[in-house]
Amino acid sequence: MDAELNSLIDAVRAAAAQGRTLRLRGGGTKDFWGHSLTGEVLDTRGYRGIVSYEPSELVVTVRCGTPLAELEAALAEKGQSLAFEPPHFSEGATVGGMVAAGLSGPARATVGAVRDYVLGARFINGLGEHLTFGGQVMKNVAGYDVSRLMAGSWGTLGLITEVSLKVLPVAPAEASLMIAGLAQGPALDLLHRWGGQPLPLNASAWVRDTTAQPIADYLFVRLRGAAAAVQSATVKMGADALGLGAQVQQMDNAEAAQDWRASGDQSLAFFEAPGPDVCLWRLSVPQTAPVPDLPYPFYTEWHGAQRWLWAPSSAAVALRELAQSVGGHASLFRASAAHAAVDKAAGVSTPLDAVQQRIQQQLQQQFDPKGVFATGRLQPI
Repeated sequence: MDAELNSLIDAVRAAAAQGRTLRLRGGGTKDFWGHSLTGEVLDTRGYRGIVSYEPSELVVTVRCGTPLAELEAALAEKGQSLAFEPPHFSEGATVGGMVAAGLSGPARATVGAVRDYVLGARFINGLGEHLTFGGQVMKNVAGYDVSRLMAGSWGTLGLITEVSLKVLPVAPAEASLMIAGLAQGPALDLLHRWGGQPLPLNASAWVRDTTAQPIADYLFVRLRGAAAAVQSATVKMGADALGLGAQVQQMDNAEAAQDWRASGDQSLAFFEAPGPDVCLWRLSVPQTAPVPDLPYPFYTEWHGAQRWLWAPSSAAVALRELAQSVGGHASLFRASAAHAAVDKAAGVSTPLDAVQQRIQQQLQQQFDPKGVFATGRLQPI
């Protein structure tokens, strides 16, 4: 593996010397995201493997090109998992891409994000220097937490070569409830009420099924924790929903697991574009933000903090103003099939304010002074 690592370092150094731009790529499962994808592809999949795994210490160290599915399988053998449930989107997702994207699954609001589980990282900066930050325990973090800064950087600061992650045991018990007949507002109110109680609420999702006859609203909740706590909460939460006139059904765990995975991977029916001219937008807002008065289909997760909707790129200004009015932001997650370039011209992310722009510019200057990783994937500044 030293030869593969040296090859990556040499590639970055050569690009810096020749003024070329490199686009870091693992499985390419997230190529749909970003403002633009320019630069020569540098494939990271050759540098793979689990460096060390200590189940008793709840920590694993993995190389960037390791398939995410391979890591998850190794953890499952020991009854452990990545609690933040990173989405794959399709086959081939890698650990490096998981960290670089910083995307989390259904349990994000309860267990935290990818960055919360990064203990340390090694990466190659824009000068071809192989740097190490953090370690394998939480107390190693001091000063600027550079290793966690790599989470969500989308390959614009450096090439992550190795990462140490905190893992957690799989919960001893789990249950999922399907609650029918609650509109989005009452469903969120119920979630907020549950959130203030000692209940093992782990994930939630609300959606309106327009294919049903008649059209129906569904709230899905997942409970995880000790068996007694899950059983007690299932009874209580079911009774609360029934008291609002909703219908409650406990789902089969195997079927529910597939649905929750599909939710994170965006393979549910909602995530099929309703037309060729609409984009998938992500609204990140406070959980208690009111239901937006918008004529678009919604899929709401994270107890209300993440709201997906299909709308044309022409709605960009209105969506961003709405999100900002409640202290959140809106991003264009997937462009339309008909005119992706035009859609992305409206801006993938909410524009940064002057302070944020300066911080981002300074970070990029420090980590990548030659612009080797300046592919334009993040919003131009």
